[in-house]
Amino acid sequence: MKRILDSRKLLAFVTLAHCGSFTQTARELFITQSAISHAIKSLEQDLECRLFDRFGRKARLTPAGRHLLEHAQRILEEMQLARAGLKTLDQPVTSVNSGPWQAVAGA
Repeated sequence: MKRILDSRKLLAFVTLAHCGSFTQTARELFITQSAISHAIKSLEQDLECRLFDRFGRKARLTPAGRHLLEHAQRILEEMQLARAGLKTLDQPVTSVNSGPWQAVAGA
């Protein structure tokens, strides 16, 4: 089974695509530059393709990276819309850390 894309890696990817700098991306996301590098390398391994051409701490999208960027931006936007939509519901918050979901999550 193919692995699902990690939203944190996608956020690092989209931010780096817009900034073009590992250092600036790290500042914007409040994490270390090495964490950004690791996230991008891991995403590239997951997808089995190079997403950026690297020039020191600078990065430029490859054709594969440009293709992914279109999808990644929509995915992150849909995630934000889903969260916003849930806030509009007038329902009490319930925990999903127990019951059958716990077994599915592998906890």
